[in-house]
Amino acid sequence: MELRHLRYFLAVAESLSFTKASARLRVAQPALSRQMTDLEEEIGVDLMKRSPRGVALTAEGKLFLEEARELLKRADESVKKVRALARGEYGELHIGYSPTPTIEILPPALAAFQKAVPGVQVLLHDMSSDEIMDGLRSGTLQVAVTPLESGGHMTGIEFESLRNYPICLALAAGHPLAHLKSIPLQKIAEEPLITLSRKEYPGAYSSLEQLFRPLGVKPRIALEVDSSSSLVAAIESQRGIGLAIPVLKLITGKRLVYRPLVGVNETLSVGIAQAKNGDLTPAGERFCEILRKLARSP
Repeated sequence: MELRHLRYFLAVAESLSFTKASARLRVAQPALSRQMTDLEEEIGVDLMKRSPRGVALTAEGKLFLEEARELLKRADESVKKVRALARGEYGELHIGYSPTPTIEILPPALAAFQKAVPGVQVLLHDMSSDEIMDGLRSGTLQVAVTPLESGGHMTGIEFESLRNYPICLALAAGHPLAHLKSIPLQKIAEEPLITLSRKEYPGAYSSLEQLFRPLGVKPRIALEVDSSSSLVAAIESQRGIGLAIPVLKLITGKRLVYRPLVGVNETLSVGIAQAKNGDLTPAGERFCEILRKLARSP
């Protein structure tokens, strides 16, 4: 049994006339009659009674008419969904992200994407850098918006930079260094630092060590935390100071102050990450294009 058999039967059953159904389908009447006979033989029951006055459905035919309508409806809906998926207008999009570094670009990109393609369900996954990389490699994430990781943490991952942020110092307003307009790295080396966990964010810790390497010293790690919110709380309570990027100000407001570093040119690159051998859906491609467009705007 093929879908055309159902469509032919539907036309005959609704018009109760082979002549009218033939004209509606633009199929020769003898051929239509043979198709209906073949359908009845395949099912093993009479679906209609034929007479010179037209066609009458049997009880089996009336039931089959209801089922045929539902099957054809579902088939049409499936085709529409598949075509919408191919256009990037349907389906699910799993996005991994690092909350703080992406605060400036991710929210407006999500708003623009959902407005453009409301048929796509966006599922956000707030993860550590290692979890994001593992998710991209395994295929549980289609794309991620995250900072560039140093070392070999991004093996098998393609990264496209969207924006670069200068590294600065975040500290409580009452800290003795807060009165300075800019701060030499040597002074930071003498202070207790609060950092993200080296276990969950190994790339961030590698970058921190690289920053202090020209001074010939290692950073004084006073506390490792598991999230940006914990980092902010620890700095605000004056348990230490921390390295950050200026967009953190969008989250903390006046709770912390931020100062540029003297002689430090390192930046944090935030962008799009995806698996090199991954299969990004059309919806994912549309989302990436919106990110690129926003990144180019001031």
